[in-house]
Amino acid sequence: MKRRSFLAALAAPAVARAEASRVLRFIPQSDITTLDPMWGTASVSRCHGLMVFDTLYGMDNQWQAQPQMVAGHTVNADRTLWELTLREGLRFHDGTPVLARDAVASIRRWWQRDAFGAALAARTDAISAPSDRMIRLRLNKPFALVPDALAVIISVPVIMPERLALTDPYTPVTEMTGSGPFRFKADERVTGSRLVYEKFDGYVPRPDGRPEFAAGPKIVHFDRVEWTVIPDPSTAAAALAAGEFDWWENPALDLVPALRGNRDLVVAVKDRTTLNGIMRFNALHPPFDKAAVRRLVAGAIDQHDFMQAAAGAAPDLIVPGRVGLFVPGTPMASDAGLDTPQVPADAAALAAAGYQGERIVVLIASDSPAQNAIGQVGADLLRRIGFNVDVQVTDWGSVQQRRASKAPLGQGGWSIFFTFQTSTQNITPAAAPSLRADGKGWYGWPTDPAMEALRSAWFDAPDLAAQQAICRDMQRAFFRNPSFAPLGMFYQPTAYRRGLTGIREGLPQFYGVQRG
Repeated sequence: MKRRSFLAALAAPAVARAEASRVLRFIPQSDITTLDPMWGTASVSRCHGLMVFDTLYGMDNQWQAQPQMVAGHTVNADRTLWELTLREGLRFHDGTPVLARDAVASIRRWWQRDAFGAALAARTDAISAPSDRMIRLRLNKPFALVPDALAVIISVPVIMPERLALTDPYTPVTEMTGSGPFRFKADERVTGSRLVYEKFDGYVPRPDGRPEFAAGPKIVHFDRVEWTVIPDPSTAAAALAAGEFDWWENPALDLVPALRGNRDLVVAVKDRTTLNGIMRFNALHPPFDKAAVRRLVAGAIDQHDFMQAAAGAAPDLIVPGRVGLFVPGTPMASDAGLDTPQVPADAAALAAAGYQGERIVVLIASDSPAQNAIGQVGADLLRRIGFNVDVQVTDWGSVQQRRASKAPLGQGGWSIFFTFQTSTQNITPAAAPSLRADGKGWYGWPTDPAMEALRSAWFDAPDLAAQQAICRDMQRAFFRNPSFAPLGMFYQPTAYRRGLTGIREGLPQFYGVQRG
């Protein structure tokens, strides 16, 4: 072998290692069905959105809003005029500057989709862009939660170019031109298998603040982040242990003990807001258009059974006792209404509640171990109660698509689906889409004027004590007319290779992460 060829051969492994060190390989919980982070509430869409787009405010580890794209804001004396000033130098991935009119169009689109956004919209008389860097909101009454609304991590209020933000809010945006720290590589996407992001060199990180959750400087240390969808948990665990991947978002809990025993891995809870299991009812069609039927099912739930199925392999991760709407230990949590005894439920009780033997379609996601577990327990309970149950097991992406349908069962509709609420959905009523009850909100579309009146009062509450009192009333009202059945809560850990540092609290985020 010639000397030049010999030296090249020696150098090749080092070059490969250097290239690999610039790539972060991630296993997400599922594929992304909807890339538009404003359009849905799936956590994978939110993670994707926080990479590709940026927000006016970011939430820190204490769930407080901090300036992100804005340099700051001013408020007039009577608290009804807010003026937000964009930071200088912000650019979209196509090279165009981020302007205030882009933000205004984005906010208008977002607040037609999000529960917190709807509250802000109801209190806003006008929103405008008097200059390229100023966003002006004229309110019809004081609303101190403006920054909190614009920092929410549910249907994320990302800022996109005006031409995209003018898209009908009920039609997902498919072009991923943002101003966030990563570009989405649409040309490398393989549906159901692979998503790729590359560092956006034109991104301008915030110069100050603490790097927490979605707030503070977003410094990117990898050239590329590659998401590979691996539906089988055992395969994902083996690939992580072998060093083929750096990070697995949500390891199946029955594999957590083995992962904890691997000294090359770290298993840690990064999202302290828990996963809150729910059985969501479709309130548009029989039989769950009847409050009495929903109340009977919710009253028959033994949360222990559901959490044992979902997290029994790691019982230390289960939140003990019966839980309500908010994570125990957070300011809005209480035991109001939780002392209602379990209700015996059978065919006679169902008939008395108004059930007439209709077929119910129950959607269960097979590719999420925890969702599949609570779904199977729930379907069994529904059969034992006396429902005519049609279980339809499919992947989570298909469940997300189908749950958006308001059609009757015979035309592709549904009766119940199972999911987990997480992040700020479990902390306050402001960002909990499942508590919105005006008939226009989250999938299931309940109408409950009493709940809506309490939600509105919460937004206008003068202090924390008043908010807490309203939340106690809200939880009591909820159990009288439930829009879903709470199934319990547990902490979902994440797993990653030891030596990976900078992983933030909350949802998976990829700025700040680096190899030690």
